[in-house]
Amino acid sequence: MFKWLTTSLLLVTSLSASAAVDIQKDTIYPQVEFDTSMGKIVVELDRTRAPLTIDNFLTYVVKGEYDNTIFHRVIAEFVVQGGGLTTKLEERPSMDPIVNESGNGLSNSLGTIAMARDNDPHSATRQFYFNVGDNKKLDPSKRRWGYTVFGEVTQGMDVLEAISLVETAHNSTLNWPDVPVKTVLLKKATLLPR
Repeated sequence: MFKWLTTSLLLVTSLSASAAVDIQKDTIYPQVEFDTSMGKIVVELDRTRAPLTIDNFLTYVVKGEYDNTIFHRVIAEFVVQGGGLTTKLEERPSMDPIVNESGNGLSNSLGTIAMARDNDPHSATRQFYFNVGDNKKLDPSKRRWGYTVFGEVTQGMDVLEAISLVETAHNSTLNWPDVPVKTVLLKKATLLPR
């Protein structure tokens, strides 16, 4: 009996916690503001083209999971990537991977936002990147999956361009190239009111 009560309580608690997360499911083009250490960027997302990706992304946003993370990969005229590491260069926990929606007709063109992933096409979790160049080679083809684009920058393109030009180097802690020498912080990501 006690075990059943405990299980029921946990189920109700988890259901109410997920119900409390309002990701504006009825908003077709939600907007998110990124407050960075270099200024603000606003993106408009396209739920008609990437509904699973956007629900996943907005869940991280609304839960505050992107707050106080860094942009850890910056390559001029290519990408500015973030959303996964703390200022101490520790990986933040992720939810389950999502299905790749790269065949949605949106292209990795300048000023768009897309999901980062591993070689497995269905491995995107929390990390995202901004295209700071026309990166059509990241789009899908008949022979390979692409990287899912799910929105575009509507304000703050100058901020994004400034981030793309920061000095980078190989980081010995991460053993990764293209890490900003001076931290570029994503202070807060906010789902804007409808």
